[in-house]
Amino acid sequence: MTHIMDNITQTALSYIETEDKYGAHNYHPLPVVLERGEGVWVWDVDGKKYLDFLSAYSAVNQGHCHPRIINTMIQQAQKLTLTSRAFYNNLLGKTEKFMAELFGYDKVLMMNSGVEAVESAMKLARKWAYKVKGVETNKARILFAKENFHGRTLSVISASTDPTAKNDFGPFMPGIDSIPYDNVQALATALADDPNIAAFIVEPIQGEAGVYVPSDHYLSEAAQLCKKYNVLFIADEIQTGIARTGTMLVTDTLKDAQGNRIKPDMIILGKALSGGAMPVSAVLCDDPIMLTIKPGEHGSTFGGNPLACAVAIEALQVVLDENLADNAAKMGELFRAGLRKIAERNPLIKIVRGKGLLNAIVIDTDEDSDLAWNICLKFRDNGLIAKPTHGNKIRLAPPLVIHEDQIQMALDIIEKSLEAFRP
Repeated sequence: MTHIMDNITQTALSYIETEDKYGAHNYHPLPVVLERGEGVWVWDVDGKKYLDFLSAYSAVNQGHCHPRIINTMIQQAQKLTLTSRAFYNNLLGKTEKFMAELFGYDKVLMMNSGVEAVESAMKLARKWAYKVKGVETNKARILFAKENFHGRTLSVISASTDPTAKNDFGPFMPGIDSIPYDNVQALATALADDPNIAAFIVEPIQGEAGVYVPSDHYLSEAAQLCKKYNVLFIADEIQTGIARTGTMLVTDTLKDAQGNRIKPDMIILGKALSGGAMPVSAVLCDDPIMLTIKPGEHGSTFGGNPLACAVAIEALQVVLDENLADNAAKMGELFRAGLRKIAERNPLIKIVRGKGLLNAIVIDTDEDSDLAWNICLKFRDNGLIAKPTHGNKIRLAPPLVIHEDQIQMALDIIEKSLEAFRP
C-alpha cells in the first residue's frame, strides 16, 4: 500500500484497498473516503464531517450538490442527454449565446475536460497563425510560462517544466517553448526574437505551482506585448475563473495605462463551469480566431451536449444570483488575514498567498519533505480536508458559498493542527 493509513477505519480501508487493487496508480490521494457532499461540507463513509478546502480543484465553486444545478441536471437528463454534433439540439445555441454575452466574446467552443479545452485553444492558435497571421506552414510556435499546469495530455505536458509530468513520456510535441512566469522582459525578448509565435498561454494565477500570484502589472503588460507583436494572449482560467478569485475572471481586472479594459484574445474555462456536476469546458474568442476552424477540423462527440448545456447555464446563473464573486473577495480577505495571524504565532507558515478564495500556505520545509502531507493528515483528523502541491505548499480553496463562521472554524482547525508540528 502506498498510503499512510493512520486513523483509517476498516470500512474506509476496504474502499482504498479495492481502488489500489483494480485502479491505475496515477494518483496519490489523501486517505479519506468520501461519499456525500453539501455546500462546503463533505462526509466520509463512516459519517465523519469535513470542511472541504480543495473544492475538487475549484470545480465546486457553487458548493457540493447545489440543489438548483442538480435539479436542472435531473430534469434535462430525463429529456435528452446526447445527440452528438451530427445534429442540432435546442440548448447549444442558447448556452453559447449566454456565455458569449456574459464573458464578452463572439463565439464559444464547448468541450468536456479542461485539458481538452487547452488542446482546442492550441489548435485554434495554430490555425489562426497560418490563416490570419501568415506564419509559414508547420512553423508556428506557442509560448507557455514555466511551472505551469494545464493538464496531462502529451501535447500539454510538452509545455510542462515538471519532471513528474514529463519523465518517460517523450518524445514531446515540437513548436512549444516556455519562459519564466511573472517576467515581462522574458516575454518581450521571446516575442521580439521569433515572428512565428502564435500565442502565449498563461494561467493568471498559477494554481498547481502553489497559488503563485504574479506582480500587479504582469498580465496587463503581457497582453499588450502580445498585441504589439500580433500574438494571441490566451488566459487559462480553468481554475481561476467563475468567481474563484473575487471577480468572474481574473482577467476582468486587466487595464492599460489609460484605464481601458484589456480583454484576452481567448479564455479557457472548465471546472466550475458545471458546478462540479459533470465535465464541461469551453474556449471563448472572437470571430477572426474561432472561424478559422472549419467543419471536420475539430470536434467532440460529447462537446456541447444538451445535458452539459443545461447544467452550464444554471451553474453560471447560480454564481451570478448568489453573488459568489463578491463573497469570494470578502471571505478571501478574512481568511488570509487569519492565516497571517497564525503565521505570526507559528513559524511553520513561511508564506501566505492568494487572491479571493484561491489561497495557499508555504510550509517552512523542503519540497521533498513529508511535513506538508502530514499536516494535511492532521487537518483531516481535525475535520478539514486539503492537499499539498509541490511538496511544501498547501492549497486552501473552499467552495465560494462559505460564510464567516465557517472561515473561522477552518482557521481554528488549521492553527490547532499546526500546533502539533511546532518546531
